[in-house]
Amino acid sequence: MNFKKFIPKSIINCYHYFLAFLGAVIFRFPSKKIKVIGVTGTNGKSTTVEMITKIFEENGLKVATLSSIRFKIGKKEWSNTLRMTMPGRFTLQKFLRQAVNERSNYAVLEVTSEGIKQYRHKFINFNVAVFTNLSPEHIESHGGFENYRAAKGKLFQATKNIHVINTDDQNSNFFLKFRAKKKYLYSFKNNNGKIKVTDQDGKILQELNNLEIKLKLIGEFNIYNALAAICVGLSQGISLDDCKKAVESIGSMPGRMEKVISNPFKVIVDYAFTPNALEKVYSTFQGSRLICVLGACGGGRDKWKRPVLGQIAAKYCKEVIVTNEDPYDEDPEKIINQVAEGAEKYNINSNQKKNNIYRILDRREAIKKALELAKPGDTVIITGKGCEPSICLAGGKRAPWDDRVVVKEEFKKIYQ
Repeated sequence: MNFKKFIPKSIINCYHYFLAFLGAVIFRFPSKKIKVIGVTGTNGKSTTVEMITKIFEENGLKVATLSSIRFKIGKKEWSNTLRMTMPGRFTLQKFLRQAVNERSNYAVLEVTSEGIKQYRHKFINFNVAVFTNLSPEHIESHGGFENYRAAKGKLFQATKNIHVINTDDQNSNFFLKFRAKKKYLYSFKNNNGKIKVTDQDGKILQELNNLEIKLKLIGEFNIYNALAAICVGLSQGISLDDCKKAVESIGSMPGRMEKVISNPFKVIVDYAFTPNALEKVYSTFQGSRLICVLGACGGGRDKWKRPVLGQIAAKYCKEVIVTNEDPYDEDPEKIINQVAEGAEKYNINSNQKKNNIYRILDRREAIKKALELAKPGDTVIITGKGCEPSICLAGGKRAPWDDRVVVKEEFKKIYQ
C-alpha cells in the first residue's frame, strides 16, 4: 500500500525540505565554495551540460559534472546508474563536497522539475541558470503544465546572478520575468544564430549576430544546445572563438543521436522519450526510410503521451516496432498496446498506406526485428533509453541493459 497518499502534502514538503537542509549541513554547504551552473528544460539538458563541461575543460578549468549520463570530477568519471537525472539531496551535496575537495572551479548540474518539487535544489547556490526548452512532461505528477513550468521557474527565482534563456521557445517570456544581474538570450530560428546580453533592466550590453557553428553532432536541436553552452562560456569570460572551438570538437554524445552502426544501414540510439524530442529525432532523418523501435515508460508516468508517441512514429516511420521500455510496476503489454493503438489510429485517420506495426514485448527481439527489416540506405532509430544501463521492472528490480550493446550483438548475428 502506498501510505504517502494519506500523508498531508505540507508534511511531505517539510520532510523534503528538512532533508535538503540536513544534506547541506552534513557536507558543510559546499556550493558556497564553487560556482554551480544549473541546466533545466524538457530536452537537451544532458547534452548542454556536456557541452558546457567541454568548453570549461578546453580552457583549463577543472569541472565537476552531474547528468543523467555520468558523474565526473576532473578526470575521474563514473556512469550514473541511479536512474535519476537529479539525484537525492545527500548525493548532490556529497558530490559538491567532493568537487570542492578536488579543487574544481565549477559544478555543472542537470536540474529537473521533479527534483525541484522535492527541494533538491535548495541550499545550493546557483551562479548560472540555463533554460533549454519546454514541452509537456511530468504533467500528471505536477498536476498540469503550468505547475510543471512553475517548478522549472523556481531555479531562476533562486539564481540571482546569470540567466541563460532560449528565446525561440514559446515559454521564454515566463523565464524572462525573473530578475538577474545579467541575461544571455539566444535564438536560432529567425536569424541563424544570435546571442544578446542584457542587464537586469533589459538594457542591451552586447549582441552577437549570425554565429557560424559547425557541429559534428547532428540535429537542429544540438545547435540550440551549443548556443546555450556558448552563452555560459561567455558569461564566465571565455572568448567566443574558444567556446565555438570546444563545442565543434565534440564528435558524439553517449546515447544521444549516437550512431551505433554505419553500414549497410544506419542504426541510431537516442534517449528521446517525450513527443517533442521524438519528433525532432525522426525529422532529422526524414530523407531516409525509417524503421523505428520505441516504447513508453511505466510506473504511471504521463500515460497521456503513450498514444501520442505512437502517432508520431506512424507519421515518420515505414516500420514501427513497439516494445518494452521501463515498465516498473505496470503491465508492459498494456503500455505497448497504448502506444501501438496511437500508431494505428494515425494510419486510419491519415488515409495513407498503412505502416507495418509490430508489438514485440522482448526488447532484444524488437531490435533484432528492426535489423532484419532494414535495407541498405535505411535508418533504424531506437529511442527511449539511450545509454541507460538497465530496464526498470516491478518491485524495484532492474535488469542490466544497453541498447547499443544489444544492437551490436544482434547485428553481428545477422551479418557475421
